[in-house]
Amino acid sequence: MSLDIANFKETSQNHFGKLTPQILQDFEKIVGAAYIFTDDKNRDTYSRDHTEDYSFLPDVVLKPRTPQEISEIMKICNEHILPVTPRGGGTSLSGGALPTNHGVVISMERFNEIIEIDTLNLQATVETGVITEVFQNAVKEKNLFYPPDPASKGSCFIGGNVSHNSGGPKAVKYGVTRDYVLNLEVVLPTGEIIWTGANVLKNSTGYNLTQLITGSEGTLGIVTKIVFKLRPYPHKNIALLVPFESNEEACRAISAIYIAGVTPSGMEFMEREAIERTAFYLEDKMNQKTNIDLPSTIQAHLIIELDGNNEESMMQDAEKIVETLENGFKIGEILFADSEAQKEELWRLRKNISPAVNAYSLTKAEDVVVPRGNLPELITSIKRIGDEYGFRSVCFGHAGDGNLHVNVLKEQISEEDWNTKVVDGIGEIFKEVVRLGGMLSGEHGIGIAKRPYMSIALGEVNLRLMREIKKVFDPNGILNAGKIF
Repeated sequence: MSLDIANFKETSQNHFGKLTPQILQDFEKIVGAAYIFTDDKNRDTYSRDHTEDYSFLPDVVLKPRTPQEISEIMKICNEHILPVTPRGGGTSLSGGALPTNHGVVISMERFNEIIEIDTLNLQATVETGVITEVFQNAVKEKNLFYPPDPASKGSCFIGGNVSHNSGGPKAVKYGVTRDYVLNLEVVLPTGEIIWTGANVLKNSTGYNLTQLITGSEGTLGIVTKIVFKLRPYPHKNIALLVPFESNEEACRAISAIYIAGVTPSGMEFMEREAIERTAFYLEDKMNQKTNIDLPSTIQAHLIIELDGNNEESMMQDAEKIVETLENGFKIGEILFADSEAQKEELWRLRKNISPAVNAYSLTKAEDVVVPRGNLPELITSIKRIGDEYGFRSVCFGHAGDGNLHVNVLKEQISEEDWNTKVVDGIGEIFKEVVRLGGMLSGEHGIGIAKRPYMSIALGEVNLRLMREIKKVFDPNGILNAGKIF
């Protein structure tokens, strides 16, 4: 099951054509000389994303500005069977933006306009190169709320969020990107430009192409505009930090909170090592000391957030949570973050876990999802499998919706074992996830990193249907080829 990273034979397709000087001239006429790049420095920049240390050099990088320019590029690429990789902010952890077949990278960074925020209909129309946090802040100024909140929101593009159906901490209450997409403007691999739906809240007219494109990881079309629905902004929030004596106790507590009748806006799990590594990272790299007490008996924490506009109601829910946990679980002293500074410290700790872990070791970053009631068993299994296959892992994530991030650490593992034994161990984790009713990814997507494992989660009929859908949209197989399946 191991990947041949050097040649990436699993995704290479020998039917692709070659880039020629004439095609480069045609590209230059479309985007202009200032937005076509064939130099080594730019090609290297666009050869990587945040997935391990993978690198695949594209032949050319293009930065178009309009859907019509992308349409003309795609017509040329389709005619000459040139592989095309669409790219957003390059923050993918699954290899989704890697040009594994070289060819053409289309960067969406010039599609950076928020076209309209419609306060009457609680909608917004936005181009795909807008940074997620910029979009969130813009709608907040109108007293509106776009809840999907990926950890990389300060650098990821909103179009990449659509391609991977991103979630984040607030998904537990508000849902994921897919729940907010009403309509998409898409350039197809053959060059046609379509809108997938309509700017309405209900639509039973034909197949739902909007939802099909969302989460398709750039394999079916290149999204250029998105119409999102929005919510009123919740102005108040409360955060609790709850220490537990074991990982399993922390995960078991999640369902108990829901049974008590409370729906938090965030419920984040952090095992002890995640907190220790992040506290060290914040002090070592950012000169920020963390004031979190870590007694030796404490092995995990939950950050529990409540939000809304009625402070009294939120306090009642907080009291229910405290009563439920104190009466039924082995916990330490609960920290009630009642100041903005304390809340910011808690979320800074949580959102820096991934960079902290990656700062000191190469990792394989997996995100799996199971029914939340099965999280305790999953955590136990992950640690057991790590012991069997000789690797350590740091676990954290959006436990309220069953989405766990598992960062497998390379540390002193040999290159051979890293690409064989560890890969097989991760396969065993995925088998356990599926046994527990889960799936391979909750929000990072499949890309190339999880592609070899797809048969664990999906049967041949499912995969065949996906491949046939791909052929309908992309008959020559040029767009983000070799991803997902």
